[in-house]
Amino acid sequence: MELDTVCRDCAAALRGGPSRCPKCGGRRLVTHPELHALSIAHIDCDAFYATVEKRDRPELAGKPVIVGGDHRGVVAACDYTARLSGVRSAMSIREALERCPDAVIIPPDMAKYKAVGYRAREIMGAFTDLVQPLSIDEAFLDLSGVRERLSISPAQALVEIVRRFEGELRITASIGLGPNKLMSKIGSDQDKPRGFFVVGRAEAAAFLAPKRVTILWGVGPALERKLWADGITTVGDLQSKDELWLARRYGRMGPVLYRFARGEDDRRVEPEGPSKSISAETTFDWDVSTAAALREELRPLAEKVERRMAREGVRGRSIVVKFKAADFTQFTRSRRVEPTRSAEDILQVADEILEAEADGRAFRLIGVGCTDLINPAEDPEPDLFGFSGSP
Repeated sequence: MELDTVCRDCAAALRGGPSRCPKCGGRRLVTHPELHALSIAHIDCDAFYATVEKRDRPELAGKPVIVGGDHRGVVAACDYTARLSGVRSAMSIREALERCPDAVIIPPDMAKYKAVGYRAREIMGAFTDLVQPLSIDEAFLDLSGVRERLSISPAQALVEIVRRFEGELRITASIGLGPNKLMSKIGSDQDKPRGFFVVGRAEAAAFLAPKRVTILWGVGPALERKLWADGITTVGDLQSKDELWLARRYGRMGPVLYRFARGEDDRRVEPEGPSKSISAETTFDWDVSTAAALREELRPLAEKVERRMAREGVRGRSIVVKFKAADFTQFTRSRRVEPTRSAEDILQVADEILEAEADGRAFRLIGVGCTDLINPAEDPEPDLFGFSGSP
């Protein structure tokens, strides 16, 4: 079978498997038999927060960088130099510095990261309307229409997108290209940083077989333990089970595991819709254990949530309070309410929740937010008799 190739330096589409691009001389080539036939991609920016900081601070070149709170906070992100020392996201700053004492700690600047992320999203949007952001620094793309619109293949479009990231934003990203969202997301994790990994439809099942079951979407620690108890440790072990057995053993997740284990995924790339929840949180400089102190921290958070909801024109039908204890145990408590975005309403419910939870335990983080959002202009509440709007 003749291989398809794309040059990552000039985006030229080539045939065969050359060692050097005949157009620009570049050696960064991606070759795969299904390369130009695949159209579902996942783009994941590399060490995004840390990369943006190092971009803006040339004096950090060559130094390990951790983005996070002070010595009482946690790691929000870190660069690859810090990762080589074992630093990971969500690790306490204290532990991170024990592993990487030379690291430079930088407080997060979310406004700056959001601005860069928004521009990255605009660049992706220039190639396809089908962009589904997963977070500030990663997104799925469906590039099936790019050949008709721009006369280039999806693989070429991906090269151009990431080249613009590097040229305009001075950040890097890794690409996963596959037949569906599952395989493209897995692909983008395989060759970081600045990777371009392709998994075709024909090879998906064989590629997955030796991998740990945790590589599949939806397999978290709890499900992994259950699978391991049943003797299922690899995706290949899952592939040996029939769908009926998996459904009986794992309920609704059984058929999902059956399909995912074979690299099958029919989920569509869905462009970003309205927010499903709006929240704000803070990590304390020291552990807080009294209801009064926790309540004082909640007011500015509730006001921030109110402002964001007002900007988006939404109201929430549930109020949620998030807690993280001193031992990093995390949990939430929620209450159903009449649709609201008022900071005072949020605080009133949060105060009721605090009364039950502030029992002397020490907390290092608290957050508050609204979920089950509605836009009254688009989805008015029904009146007492079940009608809404004008006759």
